[in-house]
Amino acid sequence: MTHTAVDDGERVRVGGELAAVSRALYERGWMPGTAGNLSVRLPGGAALITASGRDKGDMTAEDMVVVRADTGEEAAPGLLRASAETTIHSAIYRTTDASAVIHVHSPYATAVACRTGHRTRLTSLRIERLELLKGLGLADPTRTEVPVFPNWPEVPRIAADVADHLAATPHAPPALLITDHGITTWGRDLAQARNRLECLESICQLLLLAGSALPAEGKEG
Repeated sequence: MTHTAVDDGERVRVGGELAAVSRALYERGWMPGTAGNLSVRLPGGAALITASGRDKGDMTAEDMVVVRADTGEEAAPGLLRASAETTIHSAIYRTTDASAVIHVHSPYATAVACRTGHRTRLTSLRIERLELLKGLGLADPTRTEVPVFPNWPEVPRIAADVADHLAATPHAPPALLITDHGITTWGRDLAQARNRLECLESICQLLLLAGSALPAEGKEG
């Protein structure tokens, strides 16, 4: 495939930012072990994403892989492999104006994804009235429905579901859940994606503490 050129200085700078956010989220218990992944869209159609199998608490700028933002394909062969969930990031980049994507296994959002998700069909988490909704940058900050996708064993199948939903739902919130898996948020940069992640994780905590209606969907197909 054609090499996606990335300026070395830019790669090191953005890689350092990704590593710093990765370490911070690891310390909060949201990216245990090698779980989770982060990426930033770069100029020229590329993206920089955390490498597969790397401890998220020990990441450095060198633990990143250049991929094509629109497909998730690695831009050039190397010793590191891109995250196994790169195709989900590329689905978001293809269908939104996001410049950064964060996926973690934060406990409250993951618990809500377990409660509201389904093994074989798309469901949604309806959120209303909570003040923290304002942190998601919604057109209507009083309510939203966060999609909860099936956790297919084949990650590209999840990515295809995500791309189809976002393409058909232009006003979807900048976040999604995956059943029994975790949460993904995005924004214009890492700071905004992280802020939205924190808001939605806190919302999920409040929903669970308040005993709000979170029906446990049947897990049978």
